[in-house]
Amino acid sequence: MDLLLMFLPAIAWGVLPLFVAKVKGQPINQIFGTAIGTLLVSIIVFLLLRPTLSWQSFLLAVVTGFFWVMGQLGQYTGFREIGVSQTMPLSTGLQLVGTSLIGVLVFGEWASTSAKLFGALGILLLIVGSIFTSVHDSGVQQEANPQRTRTMVMLVLTTVGFLVYNTIPKAMAASGLAIFLPESLGMVVAVLVYIAITHQPQVLRQKASWQSVLAGLIFSVAAITYILSVRDNGVNTAFVISQLSVVLSTIGGMVFLHEHKSGRELFFTLLGLVLIVIGAITTTVF
Repeated sequence: MDLLLMFLPAIAWGVLPLFVAKVKGQPINQIFGTAIGTLLVSIIVFLLLRPTLSWQSFLLAVVTGFFWVMGQLGQYTGFREIGVSQTMPLSTGLQLVGTSLIGVLVFGEWASTSAKLFGALGILLLIVGSIFTSVHDSGVQQEANPQRTRTMVMLVLTTVGFLVYNTIPKAMAASGLAIFLPESLGMVVAVLVYIAITHQPQVLRQKASWQSVLAGLIFSVAAITYILSVRDNGVNTAFVISQLSVVLSTIGGMVFLHEHKSGRELFFTLLGLVLIVIGAITTTVF
């Protein structure tokens, strides 16, 4: 059972981008459906477990849901503009680097000299790995390069949302399944606010929005099993294994979504994935 819990988050988070990319519609449809699906699962979990939570922790968890929408909307936009196999390694690498730095600067992690050295090495590997997965043959589709550059800049900026989403729970006394419901409430409220601000009420009626509810169920499986894996296998093991999702989603993007890469691009992408996984292990285990 521990082994199953260890790998389920990686499988679910790896499958999620592939499913989302297959749904016909815009990123706003996909993020709406994902948020609704997550809320439905969180309500069931709450009714079954009845976890207790202070109102301060409840509000903080709602805020994390708001920031998750920022990060996930950027990621879903990346899927549409440059593909899953380019978006996921870059997004994952940015999150790992940012989370590691926040852990050091805010929470005082990597206290020993050896931890700082291995941590710095891990961050370097993550940066180089992310750069390698972004290698693009300049002679191909030259006219699309400006859009690709804008999309990559957007991914860098929206990753801030994921960093806040990953960081706030660390500072809370309550964590795990107790904050799952308020987080999902924050997700739904944030999406509805975004829909209202951008004047897109039609999103609430579109088929693609409700088809994307399944994405929320997949996300929930990943989130819940990750929490349980942390409990049974420890933070380091659970976190590192969960990062294998980037390998599954990137290769899946090329195989199942038929995202084309030249021989050179494929070589650097696979090499970058290896470096990202090694970097994740280095920054976490050592």
